[in-house]
Amino acid sequence: MILACSGGSNVGQLSNQAAVELTQEGFGKMFCLAGIGGQLSGFMQSARDVPVMVAIDGCQIGCAKAILERAQVPLKNYVVLTDQGIEKSKNLALERTDIDRVKAAVKGILD
Repeated sequence: MILACSGGSNVGQLSNQAAVELTQEGFGKMFCLAGIGGQLSGFMQSARDVPVMVAIDGCQIGCAKAILERAQVPLKNYVVLTDQGIEKSKNLALERTDIDRVKAAVKGILD
């Protein structure tokens, strides 16, 4: 299970794009973080029951992490893009090198 913050910055959108591409490549499956945040019981239970999960937050604000904590979903694997050296900005024109960097970080944490 891949959960991405998808926030309104470059790092939020990088999280989302990496999750989409990893899913398309067969490396995990993107899941709805908004459903967990909305406290929808089926979404929360699915997240609690999944054997392998990675949450991707764009920055240290940690929206994905906070959503999981409030839903009492254990945080199993966690990547923060600004910790990977990607600077947060409002520029939503994503760079291929950054997307690939995020995908490699997610793969690296799960290997």
